[in-house]
Amino acid sequence: MRAQYYGADSENGDRIDDPSEDALFMMISDLNNSDNTFVVVQPDEDDPVWFASVAVLDEGGYETVRRDTSRNEHEVTTTTSINDIARDLTIWMAARDFPERPTRQVTDF
Repeated sequence: MRAQYYGADSENGDRIDDPSEDALFMMISDLNNSDNTFVVVQPDEDDPVWFASVAVLDEGGYETVRRDTSRNEHEVTTTTSINDIARDLTIWMAARDFPERPTRQVTDF
């Protein structure tokens, strides 16, 4: 079964469909310098237009890459806070376009 919106895959083969902020925190916490050095989050589709990745840095901390070709976005940051990474990724991914996602109806009162 495919993820409804996106999936998170780690180098060691772990996968979580539509991960929550807590699930991202856990996946990032499991990263190490030997056999599980990165997590990639992207839409569960062929040729996705966006992705985010988190990789362990040799000198400590993490590098986060966020790329969205449909919006001409490419950002690379480094930090040591897993909380900040998980929160920021969750917010960033919520702003991505998902053609299958129902649109919100705004009504005037």
